[in-house]
Amino acid sequence: MRRLLVVLLLACSSAAPAQNISFGKKMVDTLTSPYFWGRGYTNDGMKKAADFLAAEFKTYGLEPMGKNYLQPFSYPVNTFPGKMELSVNGKDLVPGKDFIVNPDAKGVKGSGDFEPLDSIQFINRKEMLIIKLQDKLTWSVAPEVASYSLILVDKKALDKAPSSFKVNIDNKLVSNFKAANVCGLVKGTVKPDSIIFITAHYDHLGGMGKDTYFPGANDNASGVSLLLNLAQYYAQHPQKYSIGFILFAGEEAGLIGSKYFTENPLVPLKNIRFLTNTDLAGTGEEGITVVNASEFPKEFAMMNAVNDDNKLLTKINARGKAANSDHYFFTEKGVPAFFFYTLGGIKAYHDVFDKAATLPLNEHEDLFKLIIKFNEKLMGL
Repeated sequence: MRRLLVVLLLACSSAAPAQNISFGKKMVDTLTSPYFWGRGYTNDGMKKAADFLAAEFKTYGLEPMGKNYLQPFSYPVNTFPGKMELSVNGKDLVPGKDFIVNPDAKGVKGSGDFEPLDSIQFINRKEMLIIKLQDKLTWSVAPEVASYSLILVDKKALDKAPSSFKVNIDNKLVSNFKAANVCGLVKGTVKPDSIIFITAHYDHLGGMGKDTYFPGANDNASGVSLLLNLAQYYAQHPQKYSIGFILFAGEEAGLIGSKYFTENPLVPLKNIRFLTNTDLAGTGEEGITVVNASEFPKEFAMMNAVNDDNKLLTKINARGKAANSDHYFFTEKGVPAFFFYTLGGIKAYHDVFDKAATLPLNEHEDLFKLIIKFNEKLMGL
């Protein structure tokens, strides 16, 4: 009987990580599906994602941080909801794979010939159209529209320099795009006014035309899935301190959601003991890098001690202060914070190839354990 109990306990302990990684993979699959359309600016992608995530918080049993789970705000953004057609030298190019429009490009429709500006840039002055040849295509977000149309073309898509074109591309500037942070809380059992935050951004780049969207698996469905896994855990295991969760919108447009929260906080910023922000959490073969490690050496030593004691990640690299994710405006307001991202593995980033099918999530469970154990040290447990 004793031997049977040992076997059952071992089975249960090995099943727990599998359950976490299974949840993580399922959530990444969900968030990168066509329904959410890149969690961006067309097809209501970002709104659908925010509503879905708020419903998840409610299901887990988190309390709203404000009147409800959503903290709305708005900002301008250039979008591409319609036609996305380009032919160069008589060859039809595939959006996302062969070409992308620059985020601030204006719409353009016409045909004609190019003249070279240099070895990689070609212009048609009549249409104010510029083609630029690139080794890799990466997209982003712009708040305004330029007076010309710049299109980036993968060098491998053409067998000779661009000489002629046919183009039909629609753009629409949305001056007051409505977005929302998703905010939830698990109240502390002893010191509810002391809060530990776990944050990630849920927005991505959205779609480019009617048929192409950017899934954003590593950036940042991976971080969202990790946060949701932790939210479920803490909802079932309330801690001494309150644990807050924020899923930011507008990160890809310039950290807009996190800036808005720090200027309109739903809890006093002085009550935040520490904030851990995660982005690009889908790999980890080469460990992680922690931004602000040199700013908060005591906490960085604590995190390393947790990692060493539990034999989790291969390495935790230290990096100094950087304005490269949603932790930044919190530290500018005096809130101690780390931002970590995983290293190694796939190189897809801000492109159509950042898909769930190729994202390993190989350190999802170790990151889950690292954050829980690190938070225990922060609370003095």
